[in-house]
Amino acid sequence: MPHPVISWEHEAPVPNDYQFNDFLCNHDGRLYYEDLDLTQLLIAGRKDQGMGHTLSSPLEVVYLPKVRQKVTQLRGIFAEAAQALGYTGQFHYAYASKANTAEEVVQVALEAGAHYEMSSQVDTVIAQMMQAAGQLPEGRMVIANGFKPAGSSYARSLVRMKQVHDNLIPVLEDLVELAPFIESGVPFDVGLRLKCYGHRNHGTKTPVDAGNSRFGLTVEDLTKAADIIAAAPTLNLKLFHAMIGSQIASEHEFVSALKPAIDLYARLRQRHSTLHIFDFGGGVPAPMTLNFHFDYVEFAHLLMTSLLESCGHYNVPVPDIMGEMGRYTTTEHGVHCFKVLMVKNNGSTLPWYIIDGSIMTSFPDVWALGEHFIVLPLNHLDRPFQRVQLGGLTCDSDDIYPPKMSLSPLYLPVETKDLYIGFFSVGAYQEMLGGVRGSKHCMLPEACELVVDRNGSGAYQFHTIPGQTANDVLRNLGYPVS
Repeated sequence: MPHPVISWEHEAPVPNDYQFNDFLCNHDGRLYYEDLDLTQLLIAGRKDQGMGHTLSSPLEVVYLPKVRQKVTQLRGIFAEAAQALGYTGQFHYAYASKANTAEEVVQVALEAGAHYEMSSQVDTVIAQMMQAAGQLPEGRMVIANGFKPAGSSYARSLVRMKQVHDNLIPVLEDLVELAPFIESGVPFDVGLRLKCYGHRNHGTKTPVDAGNSRFGLTVEDLTKAADIIAAAPTLNLKLFHAMIGSQIASEHEFVSALKPAIDLYARLRQRHSTLHIFDFGGGVPAPMTLNFHFDYVEFAHLLMTSLLESCGHYNVPVPDIMGEMGRYTTTEHGVHCFKVLMVKNNGSTLPWYIIDGSIMTSFPDVWALGEHFIVLPLNHLDRPFQRVQLGGLTCDSDDIYPPKMSLSPLYLPVETKDLYIGFFSVGAYQEMLGGVRGSKHCMLPEACELVVDRNGSGAYQFHTIPGQTANDVLRNLGYPVS
């Protein structure tokens, strides 16, 4: 299996106008995100693109047009597949807010037509704020995943939220979660989540719910819950939720793993005619490395074909399809830029490039999961490269990149004077896991954030969110600072 490609892997300079992926390109020795000169954000000297000034490193860049593109593109792919296959159900794109709950990200995803998927009590407040701002119209579904037992603040908030947003669908994880919605006396469309997340031997006779997972209902309990819902005067079974995992890199394996759940949906639909949404949950992968490949068109065709076959076999109508896209929506919009402060040659296998920030606090998945992200220089791409290691500023042995045990080489320019680098495809989960506005390891302040968008004529718009000061960090920790 080839190693993840995370950088330019040659000692020779990068050819001019070389395209790394669909949005990163080298032009005259500088790295561009689409047509945005990233170096120009940090070093003056070329045509200003609307900023009017430079910013300091480290710098987080939030590129909102990419969020808009991702929603639009996948909705278009499913629409074209449905037309080609004669599939009569609709495709519903839901944004999984847990991937990145920043206001500007949620707002852009909703503006692009996404439904809203959430998982906690605070999420209900965000959804209602978006509704009040006109970003979440009544026709847009709110899918409420997560645990919501009787007496929980989440369950109570959902009952209250139903009064102001009727198109709210709680997805139930356990039989005990039925009680708060039945007892509320409020009419609810509800969903049921199948326990099919986690490792299992797909393609064998292993039961669909045999995986070791804290999510969802067994087949027996799901069938029992469906019958209870059918008998409840205020509940209506609308959605079947089946999520099998995250970042599933093969479209064929993805659909094959969903097949038992698709068959179960069709059998359940025979008994419950109100059921009409098949929600495959998350798992649609996003390009986090330069050699990523996933055929989204093929995935849409395979999924619809499997649904057509199963529903035809059981003589039930095909369902609407829903996907909950978090990582897919937000991964590529996030960039984190650093300056190389020094090169340390201390007899290690490779030279250490020390950056002015922390890798482990900015991207927790690197040290926690050994995750890979794209790293490219913002400037000096027209100079020779060498293989290196990156080190962060914290006094921790895990504050390095590539992650420990990685087989992926990292190449950066030999010239390090005023060298800036960027971590790319870091827009999903990393900031949320690291804690927004929290105090980080070794008390490194959070970086300044630049939110980038385009106006109707395509010109760039910039909004800067200041980073933390030392006093901000100390105040978080309870120190008496003014």
